[in-house]
Amino acid sequence: MSTYNVALRTDAFSKAVRLAGFRSDYKLAKAMGLNRSTVTRVMSGDLRPGPAFIAGALVVLPPMVFEDLFDVITNPDRSESA
Repeated sequence: MSTYNVALRTDAFSKAVRLAGFRSDYKLAKAMGLNRSTVTRVMSGDLRPGPAFIAGALVVLPPMVFEDLFDVITNPDRSESA
């Protein structure tokens, strides 16, 4: 059975953030209801976006929708390829 993860579309997210007028990770994080370090880690790829990040992004970056900002990644089950 495959599993799924969500990945941030970093370029699209960064552009949406800039167009929305957020000039710092701190202001963006505050608007999203997150810690600045969480936003920074997701944007750098060190952390996968969780439900709070996804919801926060969709709330503060209208008219963006999930598909504009995130990709769903399929991870095949290792036992299927063995």
